[in-house]
Amino acid sequence: MDAKELKALKKKNKIKESKTDYVYYAICAFILFLLAVIVIYPLYYIVIASVSDPDAVMTGEVWLYPVKLTFSGYAQLFNRSDVWRGYFNTLVYTLVGTAFNIVLTIPAGWALSREYLPFRKIIMPLLIITMFFGGGLIPYVAVCRALGLYQNPLILIIGGGVSVYNVFMCKSFFQTNVPKEVLEAGQIDGAGEIRTFFDIVLPLAKSIISVMVLFYAVGHWNNYIDAYIFQIDQDFYPLQTVLDGILKATAGGEGEVVLEQMRIATQVKFTSIIIATVPILILYPMIEKHFGQGVLVGSFK
Repeated sequence: MDAKELKALKKKNKIKESKTDYVYYAICAFILFLLAVIVIYPLYYIVIASVSDPDAVMTGEVWLYPVKLTFSGYAQLFNRSDVWRGYFNTLVYTLVGTAFNIVLTIPAGWALSREYLPFRKIIMPLLIITMFFGGGLIPYVAVCRALGLYQNPLILIIGGGVSVYNVFMCKSFFQTNVPKEVLEAGQIDGAGEIRTFFDIVLPLAKSIISVMVLFYAVGHWNNYIDAYIFQIDQDFYPLQTVLDGILKATAGGEGEVVLEQMRIATQVKFTSIIIATVPILILYPMIEKHFGQGVLVGSFK
């Protein structure tokens, strides 16, 4: 029952709200306002700090509005060819890598949701074990080296191709949202497993696919450490690794250089956050309408 239906029900039954109800509403509104400020203000501060004079940011003058408006931080980053190259690399890794993840995760979730899957009772515990125990970084790197993926940009696309957590989320979604009657109707019409999956299951799975796209895309977009671990050539660095390298390069120095390095680092820090975050902020509203349904229905204990 939503707010409008509740209000109509109260009006129909002539239910009057007491003073304590209004006090309760006021307290709830106040708490929600505080929570909104706690969440929104850090994002707002990053935006105004990125367009403020670094000296004003360092001295704490910036807290409510930009001081000495400047876009020099953005100019410094966008005038660098490695930033644009990093943007392109990250777009490729995110688009191709997310598609690769979806191709593996959605069919795996659907297969595990079918009770007639051979060896299902063996596969399930094996997958659950991997959620709690892992070989660690060194064995992972050793396996990738044996597969020829060390110093290979492909590792940024196919590394971690499947998240077991996401597979189980998809499994739960399919078990609760694909009616058996629809599947039986498809079987009567002569649809096999492959046709059933593509013509019946996938059209019903838009919400969970949207959630998986967001989860995997954010993971690929924010990934920067793998380029260091696998010693990828700098021409293939993703954006986050490029920005991390720029930020580290602006740190340090001696004598009078320290202050200037700190000014540059302050500008680069806030500007790089904006540059790296905007694409994900653009992506989220596109799939937000499916997000709630996919997460709630596809969640599992």
